Amino acid sequence: WDKAEKDLENILKKEKIDYFIGEGEGAFYGPKLDIMMKDYVGREWQTGTIQLDFQLPRKFNLKYTDKDGKTKTPVVIHRVIYGSLERFVGILIEHYAGAFPLWLAPVQVKVIPVRESHNAYAQEVYNLLIGNDIRAEVDLADENLGKKVRVAKNEKIPYWIVLGDKEVESKEVIAEFRNGEKLNAMSVSKLIEFFQKEIKEKK
Repeated sequence: WDKAEKDLENILKKEKIDYFIGEGEGAFYGPKLDIMMKDYVGREWQTGTIQLDFQLPRKFNLKYTDKDGKTKTPVVIHRVIYGSLERFVGILIEHYAGAFPLWLAPVQVKVIPVRESHNAYAQEVYNLLIGNDIRAEVDLADENLGKKVRVAKNEKIPYWIVLGDKEVESKEVIAEFRNGEKLNAMSVSKLIEFFQKEIKEKK
């Protein structure tokens, strides 16, 4: 145990990695390195871990022959880069406070028709977005516009598109970002190009 612990510490020193020793935090099979990450408000979370295991190889009677022909028991390295998937997703949610960037958001764009008479065009815009790999939703609920926009804001969707008489007639759309910024009116195809560029650049 002492040798494994010292070996890990020497590696950290050699690589000039900041570290501290958490006394008594090693797993039952050996000492480990826990990788700590900070979220946007400075809270620390344990994500990845690298563990030296010299117990299980003995229990499973694992052997190998070294370069001198001698039989030895190996040391197993357990490596988990992000920790469990659930933990990693939880850290992402905490880090972004649910307001994911466009490339990561489960729903990237919400299409909101003002009235029922605008539903057909809303569905058309939605189909174009989905057909170009933009994760979109269309809100066809029989609710007033204010409530629909409020729902989109509360869901922290990156962009939403409101469609009324003007948009149906011009076949142009205006997308609004969740911070209140609005894009200039443009064709749906141009807007899709804008979204695809932002997604590709992972802004």
